Amino acid sequence: MANKLLIPVDFSQYSNKAIAYACQLTKATKHELVLIHVFTGHINSYRNAIEDTALIDPRVAEAKSKMEELISSIKKDNPETVVRSVFSDGNLFEEIGKLTETDTYDAIVMGTKGSSGLDSLLIGSNMFDVFQNTKTPVLAVPFSDKTYKTEKIGLLCNFKEGEIDVLKQATALYTHDFELVLIHINTADESIKALDAKFAAFIQHIITETGIDNISYVIKNQAFLIQYKEDISSAIDTVIADELLDVLLVTKSKKGFLRKITEENIVKKMAYQIQIPKFFARSIT
Repeated sequence: MANKLLIPVDFSQYSNKAIAYACQLTKATKHELVLIHVFTGHINSYRNAIEDTALIDPRVAEAKSKMEELISSIKKDNPETVVRSVFSDGNLFEEIGKLTETDTYDAIVMGTKGSSGLDSLLIGSNMFDVFQNTKTPVLAVPFSDKTYKTEKIGLLCNFKEGEIDVLKQATALYTHDFELVLIHINTADESIKALDAKFAAFIQHIITETGIDNISYVIKNQAFLIQYKEDISSAIDTVIADELLDVLLVTKSKKGFLRKITEENIVKKMAYQIQIPKFFARSIT
């Protein structure tokens, strides 16, 4: 297990929310937090400040000061949590990609919005770019004044082995102490009897592979999509609201070209519509 979480930081309330959520998770998992701030406005702002004092950008000192204050605040409330910082120049997802290639993290925890100007904008597009360019799972955390729970977690389900891969990756952050809700959008219009049989077998497989046994499931039928004029991502949002889910797990699997295009459109919509924390991960199998 990597036992580290990578958190992009722009010192906004949105990235602070991602940090607070990560701290909430580490109380049980004891993850080390690695905070990365990327200078995206001008090339080599940070490198120049290190290598040539005559070229120091005032933003570097300001960012370092803010980072020190941030880490001090985290340590005050979470004295046992290990926290360290990283600074870099360039494009957000490329710099994160470099870090995840040279070290292993259980997830990249990202706020879904960020400050404007020269700092990185942690919005859905950036989150999706990061996810597309790294094999590390991405946990997107929307800003809210409330404290998020982790008691009820949804998993988009098409009865694939890769979905169990993603569930296993998620347990590194959420342990096994939650109710799992499997969500199936019945676009093939299979009979409920056939789907019940599939769920029975799949649930037993999940129990065997993960030890998670508090499992229920929800089926959204094709008739529902037609009646309420919903697409797949909207139907998923309806389930999130109806089931009062705390977290959603989204799988990006290995598929053929046409199916891959369809899936990526859905995953991208998921990235832009963040009402609750969403854990995006790739299947291994």
